[in-house]
Amino acid sequence: MFDSHVRSVLQAPLDLAARALDRPPITPDRITMVGLVLGLGSAGAAALTSWGVALLLWWASRLCDGLDGPLARRRRAARSQPSPSQAGGFLDITADFVVYGSTVAGVAWGVTSSLGQPWWPFLLVLLAYYVNGAAFLAFSSIAERTGRSLDDGRSLSFLGGLAEGAETIVVHSLWLIVPAHADTIALAWAAVVGLSATQRIVSGYRALI
Repeated sequence: MFDSHVRSVLQAPLDLAARALDRPPITPDRITMVGLVLGLGSAGAAALTSWGVALLLWWASRLCDGLDGPLARRRRAARSQPSPSQAGGFLDITADFVVYGSTVAGVAWGVTSSLGQPWWPFLLVLLAYYVNGAAFLAFSSIAERTGRSLDDGRSLSFLGGLAEGAETIVVHSLWLIVPAHADTIALAWAAVVGLSATQRIVSGYRALI
């Protein structure tokens, strides 16, 4: 819901950071992989109830996720590639799915084992993520083949919704900051993501008619 605004605010500082990182040993794909490793580390730390460490690793992971795209666009512009490879975009979205799912599982493990919270709100979050991801990935694939893709600078055609990247970062941060209420946050988040998935299904269907 707030992604477009957040991206417009962060675009300039991320572009400056990408300029500073534009060195031969550093590639967008390597940044993506570092973000993936950091995200998995966050999940592991949450499972071990090291909430502060998990939070820092989560933020570092999402920073990497914000930097690989600007660096990739900078490299493409420098090389004037008319048809750039989409491998980086594929790797990026796959890494995002792995990180989102693993961090939900890590928090669920941590709060159920240490605080006795129920696991099912986190299962609902994973189910909502699954439906939401299926909707926008299916739309992106079909829209590309039918010439109805939505170009906002990212590799895939993203349908807007209530739950997007910015909201996900905030919510995943919240249950690491206040793990005692993680199950309540997860239940509310599952409802929001479920509504977002419904919105994307309806919007995608109408856009493809």
